[in-house]
This record gives sequence, C-alpha cells and structure tokens, in this order.
Amino acid sequence: MIRDLIIKNRSYRRFYQDSAIDIQTLRELVDLARLSASAGNMQSLKYILSCEPEKNAAVFQHLRWAAYYKDWPGPVEGERPSGYIIILGDTSIYKNFYCDHGIASQSILLGATEKGLGGCIFASIDRDGLKKTLGIDDKFEILLVIALGKPKEKVVLEKVAPDGNIKYWRDDSAVHHVPKRSLDEIIID
Repeated sequence: MIRDLIIKNRSYRRFYQDSAIDIQTLRELVDLARLSASAGNMQSLKYILSCEPEKNAAVFQHLRWAAYYKDWPGPVEGERPSGYIIILGDTSIYKNFYCDHGIASQSILLGATEKGLGGCIFASIDRDGLKKTLGIDDKFEILLVIALGKPKEKVVLEKVAPDGNIKYWRDDSAVHHVPKRSLDEIIID
C-alpha cells in the first residue's frame, strides 16, 4: 500500500483550480507532518496555510515552476493550485532544521495522495518577496512551499535512457514523463 502511494505521489504542476481544498484538509496534512520524525525532537517547523484565491495568487507569484521547461512560467489561470503549505523554520527554537522539512513534505504529500490530491514541492522560491508579501516575521526562515490540488495532468515514470538523461519532459499529449534510474544502478555493493 505504501509503495502504491509513493508511485502515485508525483510532482504535479497543473491542477483543477476550481476543485477547492478547505482549511481543515490542510490542517490534517500538517498534522501528519507534526507527527513525523524531527531531529532532536526540536519540532522547529511552522506552517502557513493558504486556500483562499487571493492568498494563493500572492504565493503563486513567488514560485519558480519547472527548471527544465525554460519557456513555461507555470500553470495558467484555471490550472493553478487550490492550496499551499509554506514550511518555515522557527529560528527562535533552533537554527538548524536538518532534513526535517523534507520529512514533513513527504508526509504531507503522501497524505494528500491518499486523499486524491497531488502536489509539488518548491525550493526555488523568491523568499524575500514571499516574506514581504505575507508579512512573515524575520525569525522564520522559508524552507519550502508545497503546492496542492486535484491533479490535471498525467505523470508517467520512465527508465533513464542509455545516454543518462534524467530531465523530465512533456509529450505532444501533455503527458509529463519522469525518468528514474534503475534499482541496480543506485545500489552499490
């Protein structure tokens, strides 16, 4: 069952924007992160939730959407996320967040996948702009942003080609293809 969730949990970049996500759903997803592992049990992550159109638009403008799609600024209106979870590190608790935000993100996305949602984790963020736009206190470091919604695209896993190219691409039918290295290639004896 966990394998199926992991396989289904892809980086989705286009959504049915009119399929709303409510604040309670976002809270349930953050609760999964709260219950997950935390280095030294410091629990120094905090979260900003967004599911209102105006706030979503404010967050959207500070994200960089797909590095391999050079001429694509992100999803058009109508295909944008219905919600966001911004993961912050509270420096008043601890200054090093280790991999906690990665663990939290995976927990959130697996929970979202189980609910029939999809998402994309962003580390490519205009942090200063987002901080200013949302009025985020300086004691918080923006670590990641998770975009969430009902996926509007199909994502297919592929074997990495013999040339080793790992760049994802979209075909003529707008199917998103993601090359993955084989298990034997990543295990070193």
